[in-house]
Amino acid sequence: MAREETTGFMAMKGAGYYSKATVGAKHVMDNAAQMVLDAVDRMGLEKTSGVFRATDMGAADGGTSLDMWRRVLAQVRAQAPDRPIEMIYTDLPRNDFSQVFQIVHGLTGEATYLDEVSGVHVMASGTSFHEAIVPAGTLDLGFSATASHYITAVPCNIEDHVHMVGASGETRQAYEDKGASDWDNMLAQRGAEMKTGARLCLFNFGIDEDGRYLGNTGGVNMFDTFALHWRSLLDDGIITEAEFANTNFPQVYRTQSQFVTPLKDKQSAAYKSGLRLEHVEARVVRCPFEQAFSEQGGDPRQFARDYIPTLRSWSEPTFANGLSRDRSAVDRARIIDAFYGRYEDMVAADPAGHAMDYVHIYMVCVKE
Repeated sequence: MAREETTGFMAMKGAGYYSKATVGAKHVMDNAAQMVLDAVDRMGLEKTSGVFRATDMGAADGGTSLDMWRRVLAQVRAQAPDRPIEMIYTDLPRNDFSQVFQIVHGLTGEATYLDEVSGVHVMASGTSFHEAIVPAGTLDLGFSATASHYITAVPCNIEDHVHMVGASGETRQAYEDKGASDWDNMLAQRGAEMKTGARLCLFNFGIDEDGRYLGNTGGVNMFDTFALHWRSLLDDGIITEAEFANTNFPQVYRTQSQFVTPLKDKQSAAYKSGLRLEHVEARVVRCPFEQAFSEQGGDPRQFARDYIPTLRSWSEPTFANGLSRDRSAVDRARIIDAFYGRYEDMVAADPAGHAMDYVHIYMVCVKE
């Protein structure tokens, strides 16, 4: 397949910004770690030998998953005392892998499994999960959280919005079709990499049966608010019509049914790879910033200052890349700061309903 367009420009903010700002993503993994531990229990590691290989795909700086891996790798070591453990962090080429190693090696102050679990060999791969990452038949445990909603390329511009959740008609269908194709391929890539009996644990942004998705759980819709403020920059002559039109999140939020379809369709690439569904469920994890403000009160402006960085940590590349390449770096930065400043002012003026609650579909798959 052609290398995806997102490889060249998508990256979470580096220098530790991502894990500091997205504590909610950490809560998702910590709260669902038992699913991964149970999957490890079903693998029968005491009966196997050789290197135990695990991948954390779309890991960003590795900070949000660190505590989960402390528990998981400790359990692997308890069940397989003599097997070397290979831990591979993967993300796109422009990811800040230096920060991954600083976090994992304990240079940033977090407790790390390297101080607690013997025989762990840590490495990284700057390879998209839409492509093959490790050799066929060598993966024991694959994991990805809050990442595989990214598609290889946007199929078209979205009319008067910035995300497919705000699209309709043929545009919405184009995104859903692209998402289905990329999802089947992503699963098939993992199925090919996995050993027989290996597990794949995926915690994905999705749409639950009540129609809820990230930032849309009953309050102010986050993606509609993104579109509102981006449009306001257009109305004020700060960005152009072309820049607004070219700002499209390369993401697809899938329903639970859409997630499991390729694992039940005998003609799909995922099914043919030997991948089978073991467990699926939907959960909502409350936005930690909104929860703290709601329960403890405080200054609305401070809440806004705390809240906006968690949005900015992952959304900024999309808005930055919508801007013309003819603009200077200083001009682009000024526009992006103004955009998030407008969002912050809105939240500070009336914080009610603003929250980035995490809506995930949790899946565990096995390779037959």
